[in-house]
Amino acid sequence: MKSRIALLAALFAALPVVAEEVGCVTTAWKLIGANHRVCVYAFDDPKIPGVTCHFSQAKTGGVKGTFGLAEDPSQFSLACRQIGPISLPAKLSKDEIVFSEDTSLMFKETSIHRSFDEKRNVLIYLAISRKIIEGAPANAISTVPLQPWGAR
Repeated sequence: MKSRIALLAALFAALPVVAEEVGCVTTAWKLIGANHRVCVYAFDDPKIPGVTCHFSQAKTGGVKGTFGLAEDPSQFSLACRQIGPISLPAKLSKDEIVFSEDTSLMFKETSIHRSFDEKRNVLIYLAISRKIIEGAPANAISTVPLQPWGAR
């Protein structure tokens, strides 16, 4: 029983995080179905306590968007910041996906990757949206320099 619980815990820890919706703004009103929107989301880096990322992403409305059949545009922005003390884990992957979301019914995703620039002591977050078949990803970047936090 303990081994099953440990296995499930390890599987959940390995999954990218789920973003929390902070709010949305309507960009175009639709007579039928949901409006076109830009939504802002937040997530805490699951392996780097003290870092939070916010990103905005365009969401397609209308009838297709209401039923999850529309392809969301590759338009987004990313900002990651230090919000508390940061302690890096002993072993940090060179490139790790910390967030991933499908942006169409099939073949298109948005993901946020974390890497570490050891020479400059900076975490780098790269958001990309790509179609699996076409490639040519849209992208955005944000960096978090590792700084002392609190009393000096």
